[in-house]
Amino acid sequence: LRHIYGRPYFGGHGKSAAQPAPRAGKGAHWVSPKHLTGGRGPRNAHEIRNWSSLIFIRPVSWRAEEILYRLDVDWPKHPEYFTGATFCAAVDSLNGLVYVAQRGDNIPKILVFTEDGYFLRAWNYTVDSPHGIFAASTQYEQSVWITDVGSGVYGHTVKKYSSFGDLVQVLGTPGKKGTGLNPLQFDNPAELYVEDTGDIYIVDGDGGLNNRLIKLSQNFMILWLHGENGTGPAKFNIPHSVTLDSAGRVWVADRGNKRIQVFDKDTGEWLGAWNNCFTEEGPSAVRFTPDGKYLIVAQLNLSRLSVVAAPPVGSIGECSVISTIQLADQVLPHLLEVDRKTGAVYVAEIGAKQVQKYVPLNSYVPPFGS
Repeated sequence: LRHIYGRPYFGGHGKSAAQPAPRAGKGAHWVSPKHLTGGRGPRNAHEIRNWSSLIFIRPVSWRAEEILYRLDVDWPKHPEYFTGATFCAAVDSLNGLVYVAQRGDNIPKILVFTEDGYFLRAWNYTVDSPHGIFAASTQYEQSVWITDVGSGVYGHTVKKYSSFGDLVQVLGTPGKKGTGLNPLQFDNPAELYVEDTGDIYIVDGDGGLNNRLIKLSQNFMILWLHGENGTGPAKFNIPHSVTLDSAGRVWVADRGNKRIQVFDKDTGEWLGAWNNCFTEEGPSAVRFTPDGKYLIVAQLNLSRLSVVAAPPVGSIGECSVISTIQLADQVLPHLLEVDRKTGAVYVAEIGAKQVQKYVPLNSYVPPFGS
């Protein structure tokens, strides 16, 4: 009943809790779900399902507490299309599309929605076990990249598809893991990020055989890489997510080492690391907001999202958490994506078997890189 009656709010500014939950902990702020939906209660099973993902903000200090997002309870319009474990989501902000990749037997692996939550289509061609996904569309082409960690004939690869599921490009040796560079091989590649230039950044480390970050040109030539298991600078233990900021820095969620490492995108030079924010568990996902002010970080087993202040250009500094968003136990946020146009955050929850959308409260979001 607590999961339905009480819905935590993204902030509170000192407001008393409408329905305190014992497990929220000191410093959490709660309000009734009616405060999020214009004074009404749950309309249907969809809203009850969404409200079951308890979210509260645990402020680092009273001065740092800030309302940033609201949950879009109407996304998607038909959640019954989620029929497996949802591992990742991607946003094509140019065309208003959201891709969701899920795992399971005899189900469509890739679901395509509109940003408004309407289901468009599904496909399952040459996809074994999707882990990461990235939409890299231009005005001439709608495309989506998928990292496949399956043990079948399509596994251990990074693949490019059209929006309708047509296979365009395969990187790696399908069905065979390895450490080779020529030809390039992977062992359960975790995620990738594709620049507007076509350059590709891949974290290959979910399987344990490889622990490396690879930058490829748009022609799939290796430009630089860091690839050694360890705890020192530029070494990894399960590199799980990768993203870029507008200052030309590459940010890697070094999950097993409980830190985020930062590199120069052009040279691959190691610039520093954040490890003071992740003492309980390492980060599983990293993405910047479009204005570049914040880094959104997911921690899988803690079922936690953190909003972290982005450092200024020329400095890495220390990790500074602005707010912490705690989800219910076993929700398990795996990977996430941020819409570069609207700033909406899509979180793939493998425990709850759903993707949820969080919308920034500010109405204007500057374009990425401004």
